[in-house]
Amino acid sequence: MFQVIKQEGKSRRGRLTTAHGVIETPFFMPIATKGAVKSLSSMDMEALGAQILLSNTYHLMLRPGLEEIRALGGLHRFMGWEKPILTDSGGYQVFSLSRMNKITEDGVTFRSHIDGARIHLTPELSLQMQAAIGSDIRMQFDDVAAGNATYERYQDAMERSLRWAARSKQAFTASGAGPVSLPADSSPLFPPAQPVCLEEIGGPAHPPLLFGIVQGGTHEDLRQRSAEGLKEIGFDGYAIGGLSVGEPKEDCYRFTELTTRFLPEDKPRYFMGGGMPEEIVYYHSVGVDMFDCVLPTRNARHGTLFVWNEKPDGSGACVSTHKGQAPDSSFYSIKRIINEQYKFDPSPVDPHCPCELCTTVSAAYLRHLFMTQELLAYRLATLHNLTFYLRLMAELRGRE
Repeated sequence: MFQVIKQEGKSRRGRLTTAHGVIETPFFMPIATKGAVKSLSSMDMEALGAQILLSNTYHLMLRPGLEEIRALGGLHRFMGWEKPILTDSGGYQVFSLSRMNKITEDGVTFRSHIDGARIHLTPELSLQMQAAIGSDIRMQFDDVAAGNATYERYQDAMERSLRWAARSKQAFTASGAGPVSLPADSSPLFPPAQPVCLEEIGGPAHPPLLFGIVQGGTHEDLRQRSAEGLKEIGFDGYAIGGLSVGEPKEDCYRFTELTTRFLPEDKPRYFMGGGMPEEIVYYHSVGVDMFDCVLPTRNARHGTLFVWNEKPDGSGACVSTHKGQAPDSSFYSIKRIINEQYKFDPSPVDPHCPCELCTTVSAAYLRHLFMTQELLAYRLATLHNLTFYLRLMAELRGRE
């Protein structure tokens, strides 16, 4: 269930109820691709105040696998995370990571990027895997066109995605039938349990949610047809897919704002895969509620950190209040911590940040960890960047 609590212009403050808890919107989902945020534990994510994590159906289908994740009682139990999880459908990874894709109306046949094994993924199998994972928010399986595709390819992918959306909805509805029993010889870490319906983990009052994905590239007519078709099928929320994949930023901004016009006011809206802090601020200003991105964690592992700029009063800057205008990045800067200038820097990476890195050690120390390839560098930098992104969302929620 989604409730809009307050709205100012197109941006809104809301509340999304799931089986594993209530999420305040707008929110950012740290990426736990294979069941873990790289270098961090579930306890770390709890301490950071993360409301929800995003895991990847494609990767979990390959390892540990459908039957294995089912036998382990679902991903929440496996990774020790009690809050909500969103799973993507695996569609994007099939096209970006696998080899020798062959698309048919039934689904996609591809070879695993790990061992070359031949796999046939369909909307039904994607939703079956997401049910085994036990995620709170699930995504339809879609056909993803490359960022430089022709109009005809975008049209074909959009229309097939609509047909697959209907099949995803049918598979989602059917996936709740019947209980799943955990094995009697489970280890002490995973003790035996009574038969449970994976659809009802966390409580039967709040079943899992299914989102449709709007496709169509940078073509207004295709975007509108996609959104209208998804609304006819009916979903619990709607995602904006196929943007932030190499097109000019101006097109990404324009088509995000355009797509939100076609989506229901009473359903959550999710921008998939973007982006930089100023982009998130802008997307929220035009009506988007949910975000995910690899940037904070990936950049952290390469020594690139987001820091708050200082206001005249000496406090950390708040995010831009320019609603619906061009994105403004003046509220933050980027520090490339491995640069020579930080070799003898005794100050915190960001004096306005409450994270473990900024309250315990200096910029020089973090640089030293990176230069000596100490694993602690990745942990501290990742904690910092996620603290930044989660505070960004708190700032946006506090403004509404």
